[in-house]
Amino acid sequence: MATQPKPPKPPKVKRKRFDLHKALFVLPNAFTASSIFCGFLAILICMEENAGPAEYYRASLAIFFGALFDMFDGRVARLTKTQSEFGREFDSLADVITFGVAPGVLVYRWALMPYGKAGIFVAFAFTACGAIRLARFNVLAIRDPVGTSKHFTGLPIPLAAAALVSIIFASHQAGVELVTPQTVGVLTVVLAFLMVSTVRYRTFKNLKLNKKSVGILGLLLGLGAYFSITLRPAVVLMAVVWGYLLDGMLEEVVFFRRRRLAALAAPPAANVLNAAPPAEGAPPPPAA
Repeated sequence: MATQPKPPKPPKVKRKRFDLHKALFVLPNAFTASSIFCGFLAILICMEENAGPAEYYRASLAIFFGALFDMFDGRVARLTKTQSEFGREFDSLADVITFGVAPGVLVYRWALMPYGKAGIFVAFAFTACGAIRLARFNVLAIRDPVGTSKHFTGLPIPLAAAALVSIIFASHQAGVELVTPQTVGVLTVVLAFLMVSTVRYRTFKNLKLNKKSVGILGLLLGLGAYFSITLRPAVVLMAVVWGYLLDGMLEEVVFFRRRRLAALAAPPAANVLNAAPPAEGAPPPPAA
Protein backbone atom coordinates (compact mmCIF):
# COMPACT_ATOMS: atom_id res chain seq x y z
CA MET A 1 0.00 0.00 0.00
CA ALA A 2 1.42 3.35 -1.04
CA THR A 3 2.14 5.79 1.75
CA GLN A 4 0.38 9.12 1.59
CA PRO A 5 2.65 12.11 1.18
CA LYS A 6 3.10 14.27 4.24
CA PRO A 7 1.22 17.55 4.14
CA PRO A 8 3.48 20.54 3.53
CA LYS A 9 4.53 22.46 6.61
CA PRO A 10 2.88 25.86 6.98
CA PRO A 11 5.23 28.72 6.25
CA LYS A 12 6.80 30.28 9.29
CA VAL A 13 5.29 33.59 10.21
CA LYS A 14 7.93 36.17 10.83
CA ARG A 15 7.40 37.93 14.09
CA LYS A 16 7.52 41.66 13.96
CA ARG A 17 10.41 43.09 15.85
CA PHE A 18 9.55 45.17 18.88
CA ASP A 19 9.78 48.85 17.93
CA LEU A 20 10.94 50.67 21.04
CA HIS A 21 10.56 54.11 19.47
CA LYS A 22 6.87 53.52 18.72
CA ALA A 23 6.32 52.16 22.21
CA LEU A 24 7.83 55.31 23.70
CA PHE A 25 4.93 57.35 22.28
CA VAL A 26 2.81 55.92 25.08
CA LEU A 27 5.04 57.38 27.80
CA PRO A 28 4.30 61.13 27.48
CA ASN A 29 0.62 60.40 26.86
CA ALA A 30 0.56 58.37 30.09
CA PHE A 31 1.76 61.47 31.96
CA THR A 32 -0.98 63.51 30.26
CA ALA A 33 -3.62 60.92 31.20
CA SER A 34 -2.37 61.05 34.80
CA SER A 35 -2.86 64.82 34.77
CA ILE A 36 -6.46 64.32 33.61
CA PHE A 37 -7.03 61.81 36.42
CA CYS A 38 -5.80 64.37 38.98
CA GLY A 39 -8.21 66.98 37.64
CA PHE A 40 -11.08 64.47 37.59
CA LEU A 41 -10.27 63.44 41.17
CA ALA A 42 -10.25 67.09 42.29
CA ILE A 43 -13.73 67.59 40.81
CA LEU A 44 -15.05 64.49 42.59
CA ILE A 45 -13.62 65.67 45.91
CA CYS A 46 -15.18 69.12 45.51
CA MET A 47 -18.59 67.60 44.74
CA GLU A 48 -18.75 65.61 47.99
CA GLU A 49 -21.90 66.45 49.91
CA ASN A 50 -20.19 67.58 53.12
CA ALA A 51 -17.06 69.02 51.53
CA GLY A 52 -15.17 71.39 53.79
CA PRO A 53 -11.72 72.99 54.12
CA ALA A 54 -9.98 69.61 54.36
CA GLU A 55 -11.63 68.35 51.16
CA TYR A 56 -10.81 71.56 49.30
CA TYR A 57 -7.21 71.21 50.41
CA ARG A 58 -7.13 67.65 49.05
CA ALA A 59 -8.62 68.86 45.78
CA SER A 60 -5.91 71.52 45.61
CA LEU A 61 -3.27 68.85 46.13
CA ALA A 62 -4.76 66.83 43.27
CA ILE A 63 -4.51 69.84 40.94
CA PHE A 64 -0.95 70.45 42.14
CA PHE A 65 0.06 66.88 41.26
CA GLY A 66 -1.72 67.33 37.94
CA ALA A 67 0.58 70.29 37.30
CA LEU A 68 3.61 68.10 38.02
CA PHE A 69 2.45 65.50 35.49
CA ASP A 70 1.73 68.26 32.98
CA MET A 71 5.21 69.68 33.50
CA PHE A 72 6.87 66.35 32.76
CA ASP A 73 4.85 65.14 29.77
CA GLY A 74 6.31 67.70 27.37
CA ARG A 75 9.83 67.17 28.67
CA VAL A 76 9.50 63.40 28.35
CA ALA A 77 8.22 63.82 24.77
CA ARG A 78 11.20 66.00 23.86
CA LEU A 79 13.64 63.69 25.62
CA THR A 80 12.33 60.59 23.82
CA LYS A 81 11.73 62.50 20.54
CA THR A 82 8.08 61.44 20.51
CA GLN A 83 6.45 64.84 19.97
CA SER A 84 3.35 64.63 17.80
CA GLU A 85 0.24 66.53 16.80
CA PHE A 86 -1.85 64.03 18.76
CA GLY A 87 0.20 64.68 21.90
CA ARG A 88 -0.21 68.44 21.55
CA GLU A 89 -3.99 68.24 21.17
CA PHE A 90 -4.28 65.65 23.95
CA ASP A 91 -2.25 67.89 26.26
CA SER A 92 -4.51 70.87 25.54
CA LEU A 93 -7.64 68.86 26.30
CA ALA A 94 -6.05 67.66 29.52
CA ASP A 95 -5.22 71.24 30.53
CA VAL A 96 -8.83 72.31 30.00
CA ILE A 97 -9.97 69.66 32.49
CA THR A 98 -7.20 69.84 35.09
CA PHE A 99 -6.47 73.58 35.04
CA GLY A 100 -9.77 74.94 33.72
CA VAL A 101 -12.76 72.92 34.88
CA ALA A 102 -11.29 71.57 38.15
CA PRO A 103 -10.07 74.96 39.51
CA GLY A 104 -13.36 76.55 38.40
CA VAL A 105 -15.39 73.99 40.38
CA LEU A 106 -12.98 74.26 43.32
CA VAL A 107 -13.07 78.05 43.60
CA TYR A 108 -16.86 78.00 43.26
CA ARG A 109 -17.35 75.49 46.07
CA TRP A 110 -14.66 77.07 48.24
CA ALA A 111 -15.57 80.75 48.06
CA LEU A 112 -18.12 81.69 45.37
CA MET A 113 -21.10 79.40 46.04
CA PRO A 114 -22.81 81.84 48.47
CA TYR A 115 -23.07 84.39 45.63
CA GLY A 116 -25.37 82.19 43.56
CA LYS A 117 -25.51 82.95 39.83
CA ALA A 118 -22.79 85.58 40.09
CA GLY A 119 -20.44 83.02 41.62
CA ILE A 120 -21.29 80.52 38.86
CA PHE A 121 -20.55 83.13 36.19
CA VAL A 122 -17.17 84.06 37.71
CA ALA A 123 -16.10 80.40 38.01
CA PHE A 124 -17.28 79.72 34.45
CA ALA A 125 -15.42 82.79 33.17
CA PHE A 126 -12.17 81.33 34.52
CA THR A 127 -12.83 77.99 32.77
CA ALA A 128 -13.93 79.58 29.49
CA CYS A 129 -10.99 81.99 29.33
CA GLY A 130 -8.62 79.10 30.00
CA ALA A 131 -10.07 77.18 27.06
CA ILE A 132 -9.79 80.26 24.83
CA ARG A 133 -6.19 80.73 25.90
CA LEU A 134 -5.31 77.15 24.96
CA ALA A 135 -7.05 77.45 21.57
CA ARG A 136 -5.11 80.65 20.84
CA PHE A 137 -1.87 78.98 21.87
CA ASN A 138 -2.44 76.13 19.43
CA VAL A 139 -3.18 78.56 16.61
CA LEU A 140 -0.14 80.73 17.35
CA ALA A 141 2.04 77.62 17.52
CA ILE A 142 1.58 77.29 13.76
CA ARG A 143 3.74 80.39 13.30
CA ASP A 144 6.41 79.12 15.69
CA PRO A 145 6.46 75.32 15.33
CA VAL A 146 9.82 74.88 17.07
CA GLY A 147 8.78 76.92 20.12
CA THR A 148 11.56 79.52 20.06
CA SER A 149 9.48 82.37 21.50
CA LYS A 150 10.88 83.93 24.66
CA HIS A 151 7.45 84.95 25.94
CA PHE A 152 4.00 83.49 26.45
CA THR A 153 1.15 85.58 25.06
CA GLY A 154 -1.23 85.70 27.99
CA LEU A 155 -0.93 83.91 31.30
CA PRO A 156 -0.51 80.12 30.86
CA ILE A 157 -3.50 78.23 32.26
CA PRO A 158 -1.43 76.00 34.62
CA LEU A 159 -0.04 79.12 36.30
CA ALA A 160 -3.52 80.63 36.59
CA ALA A 161 -4.69 77.44 38.31
CA ALA A 162 -1.57 77.47 40.53
CA ALA A 163 -2.40 81.03 41.61
CA LEU A 164 -5.82 79.91 42.91
CA VAL A 165 -4.47 76.70 44.43
CA SER A 166 -1.68 78.56 46.24
CA ILE A 167 -4.24 80.72 48.06
CA ILE A 168 -6.08 77.61 49.29
CA PHE A 169 -2.77 76.01 50.34
CA ALA A 170 -1.72 79.08 52.33
CA SER A 171 -5.15 79.51 53.95
CA HIS A 172 -5.23 75.84 55.01
CA GLN A 173 -1.74 75.94 56.54
CA ALA A 174 -2.41 79.26 58.28
CA GLY A 175 -5.72 77.98 59.65
CA VAL A 176 -7.54 81.19 58.64
CA GLU A 177 -8.89 82.67 55.43
CA LEU A 178 -6.13 84.92 54.14
CA VAL A 179 -8.47 86.57 51.64
CA THR A 180 -12.18 87.26 51.72
CA PRO A 181 -14.58 85.54 49.30
CA GLN A 182 -15.12 88.88 47.56
CA THR A 183 -11.35 89.18 47.00
CA VAL A 184 -11.24 85.61 45.66
CA GLY A 185 -13.92 86.55 43.14
CA VAL A 186 -11.98 89.61 42.01
CA LEU A 187 -8.73 87.65 41.72
CA THR A 188 -10.49 84.95 39.70
CA VAL A 189 -11.74 87.57 37.23
CA VAL A 190 -8.24 89.08 37.01
CA LEU A 191 -6.72 85.67 36.27
CA ALA A 192 -9.35 84.99 33.62
CA PHE A 193 -8.56 88.32 31.95
CA LEU A 194 -4.79 87.74 32.06
CA MET A 195 -5.19 84.40 30.28
CA VAL A 196 -6.90 85.97 27.27
CA SER A 197 -4.91 89.21 27.35
CA THR A 198 -1.80 90.05 25.33
CA VAL A 199 0.32 90.51 28.45
CA ARG A 200 3.58 88.68 27.85
CA TYR A 201 5.17 86.35 30.38
CA ARG A 202 8.70 85.06 30.19
CA THR A 203 9.27 81.43 29.24
CA PHE A 204 12.91 81.46 30.47
CA LYS A 205 13.86 79.40 27.40
CA ASN A 206 16.77 81.76 26.76
CA LEU A 207 18.15 81.31 30.27
CA LYS A 208 21.76 80.17 30.04
CA LEU A 209 23.70 78.68 32.90
CA ASN A 210 26.69 80.83 33.76
CA LYS A 211 28.24 82.17 36.93
CA LYS A 212 25.77 85.05 37.17
CA SER A 213 22.61 83.00 36.50
CA VAL A 214 23.73 80.17 38.78
CA GLY A 215 24.47 82.67 41.54
CA ILE A 216 21.07 84.34 41.21
CA LEU A 217 19.32 80.96 41.11
CA GLY A 218 21.21 79.79 44.19
CA LEU A 219 20.29 83.00 46.02
CA LEU A 220 16.61 82.61 45.18
CA LEU A 221 16.61 78.96 46.24
CA GLY A 222 18.34 79.88 49.48
CA LEU A 223 15.83 82.63 50.22
CA GLY A 224 12.97 80.28 49.38
CA ALA A 225 14.32 77.62 51.75
CA TYR A 226 14.85 80.19 54.52
CA PHE A 227 11.35 81.64 54.30
CA SER A 228 9.85 78.15 53.97
CA ILE A 229 11.40 77.25 57.32
CA THR A 230 10.68 80.53 59.11
CA LEU A 231 7.21 81.03 57.61
CA ARG A 232 5.26 78.32 55.79
CA PRO A 233 6.04 76.61 52.47
CA ALA A 234 2.56 77.38 51.12
CA VAL A 235 3.08 81.09 51.77
CA VAL A 236 6.36 80.98 49.83
CA LEU A 237 4.61 79.14 46.98
CA MET A 238 1.89 81.79 46.86
CA ALA A 239 4.49 84.57 46.87
CA VAL A 240 6.45 82.96 43.99
CA VAL A 241 3.38 82.38 41.79
CA TRP A 242 1.84 85.78 42.35
CA GLY A 243 5.25 87.42 42.03
CA TYR A 244 5.55 85.91 38.55
CA LEU A 245 2.10 87.25 37.67
CA LEU A 246 2.94 90.74 38.90
CA ASP A 247 6.29 90.67 37.10
CA GLY A 248 4.54 90.13 33.75
CA MET A 249 2.10 92.97 34.38
CA LEU A 250 4.89 95.29 35.53
CA GLU A 251 6.97 94.56 32.44
CA GLU A 252 3.91 95.22 30.27
CA VAL A 253 3.48 98.65 31.86
CA VAL A 254 7.17 99.56 31.66
CA PHE A 255 7.78 98.32 28.11
CA PHE A 256 4.32 98.98 26.66
CA ARG A 257 5.41 102.01 24.62
CA ARG A 258 8.50 100.24 23.25
CA ARG A 259 6.52 97.14 22.25
CA ARG A 260 3.79 99.29 20.70
CA LEU A 261 6.29 101.15 18.51
CA ALA A 262 7.94 97.86 17.51
CA ALA A 263 4.57 96.38 16.54
CA LEU A 264 3.73 99.42 14.40
CA ALA A 265 7.13 99.32 12.68
CA ALA A 266 6.91 95.59 11.92
CA PRO A 267 5.30 94.43 8.65
CA PRO A 268 1.67 93.29 8.97
CA ALA A 269 1.49 89.63 9.99
CA ALA A 270 -0.83 87.16 8.35
CA ASN A 271 -3.99 86.17 10.11
CA VAL A 272 -3.05 83.19 12.26
CA LEU A 273 -6.51 81.69 11.86
CA ASN A 274 -5.92 81.44 8.09
CA ALA A 275 -2.23 80.59 8.28
CA ALA A 276 -1.02 77.59 6.34
CA PRO A 277 0.05 74.55 8.38
CA PRO A 278 3.78 73.90 8.81
CA ALA A 279 5.57 72.13 6.00
CA GLU A 280 5.74 68.35 6.04
CA GLY A 281 8.64 67.18 8.15
CA ALA A 282 8.75 70.35 10.26
CA PRO A 283 9.02 69.83 14.03
CA PRO A 284 5.63 69.74 15.78
CA PRO A 285 4.53 72.67 17.95
CA PRO A 286 5.40 72.55 21.66
CA ALA A 287 2.92 71.45 24.27
CA ALA A 288 0.80 74.14 25.94
